[in-house]
Amino acid sequence: MALSFSFFSPALPIHRSIICQATTTLSTAAAAAPSISSPSAAAALSCALNCSHFQSCSGCTQEYDLHRPVIIDDAIAFFNKLGVKDFSFDSCRLWGWRCRAKLAVRGSSNKPLIGLYEEGTHNIVDIPDCKGIIELNVEPYDEDQGTGDLRYVQMAVTTHDTSLPIPERYKNGKVQVSLVWNSRSENSANTGKLNALANFLWGNGGPKRKVHLIHSVWANFQTSSNNIIFGNRWRHLLGERDFWEHIGGIDVSLDPSSFGQANTRAFDSLLRKLQKYVPQGASVVDLYAGAGVIGLSLAFSRKCSSVKCVEVNKESRQSFEKTVERLPTNVESNISWHHADASIEPTSWLLGSDVVVVDPPRKGLDPSLVKELRHVSAMECRASKRPEKVKDEKRPWVLRAREAAIQIESTTVREESQSLPQTLIYISCGWESFKEDCSSLLASKEWHLHKAHGFNFFPGTQRRFFNVTGCSIEILAVFKRGRGESTKKKKSGKKQKRPH
Repeated sequence: MALSFSFFSPALPIHRSIICQATTTLSTAAAAAPSISSPSAAAALSCALNCSHFQSCSGCTQEYDLHRPVIIDDAIAFFNKLGVKDFSFDSCRLWGWRCRAKLAVRGSSNKPLIGLYEEGTHNIVDIPDCKGIIELNVEPYDEDQGTGDLRYVQMAVTTHDTSLPIPERYKNGKVQVSLVWNSRSENSANTGKLNALANFLWGNGGPKRKVHLIHSVWANFQTSSNNIIFGNRWRHLLGERDFWEHIGGIDVSLDPSSFGQANTRAFDSLLRKLQKYVPQGASVVDLYAGAGVIGLSLAFSRKCSSVKCVEVNKESRQSFEKTVERLPTNVESNISWHHADASIEPTSWLLGSDVVVVDPPRKGLDPSLVKELRHVSAMECRASKRPEKVKDEKRPWVLRAREAAIQIESTTVREESQSLPQTLIYISCGWESFKEDCSSLLASKEWHLHKAHGFNFFPGTQRRFFNVTGCSIEILAVFKRGRGESTKKKKSGKKQKRPH
């Protein structure tokens, strides 16, 4: 197998209008208009994908105007209707941005196929020259028979080396390779080929080579016949065990099994923007938290009094713990990570928090959480009648400020503070689901939309939602309690006088 990655550079500054990063001029007319005018033909060509696989590969659906996803017009109209006239969009880096990929392996040992599927099929759009598979006679996976050795390959790039200046980190990034092997464990009969393939990769891209490309090699063991890529069993084979990235101002640990953003620099830009909307010293709850990257970055950057990270996937805890160990010593927040479903008794997570951060999957917020947010004013009354013990968890992880020891508690007790959240920060990767959740929250009159920003996390790519395919954007929306200034004006447009 031959590996080739192109690394991305830091994104350019955000502008109120959308411009192609291949051009240098910003149209003043476009900047002043609430909608964005169509780019010139030259801009469209300079922001083209230029990929020879576009016609057959399912990975991308937009060949031109990568800086301007087709969904943008809908987003501008939606937010304009809600009174957000200054919606901004960061086109981000248009090429060489991807730092994470999962590729299927099919074909035969003498003619392996590695790549993404063709649209609507399980036929591989091949990335050629997989030398290791051919030389070592590794048998690609056969979906129909359930036979073969190598099912998938995941590759993740780490650019984190704080000894280098930021621009140099991206030129010296390394790849963590995970081989999804068709066996139950490392003791299966075909794992000899697994070790041989790992050694081949390490020998051709490890530290003894002129170009040190490989960070580490991992194995995942999966025998299921469904479409789930990874099994539950992982094994570290070669290279460094810990995988680090610098995001949101902190060092972040990511295991091969952890969810990681494919566009790290765009995610970092979003986090830097998000941090500005969290007051210094606030109490924050981070729902759908994963490994706690958002919550921990806020603990550092905004000196939060407390940060609670709530995540249903227990595998994320190890990455969370490693990240906490690298937090600067001046972070004095009460930090906790809870293995729990945020949709169950959401009041217990919301109560006592000034700021709620939600980063749900593509389907959007769980209905029970939306319902609770729609009736947040009634929360305090209900909470006062609840027993002290509101959560039964499997040993939530708690780090208390100014204490050297990590404390593990058997239950999570109700917060002493009965304050209600005043800010809701919603990060969305599913545009249609966000519109539904947003409309529902605003209809309750409990919240108003304060700010909205878009980020081009996946230039040219598609996202699928309820069998509807289209280009998507990442949304950062900030909601505030109450009806907002625009709804407090009289129909004549004059401001109401405040009573003395």
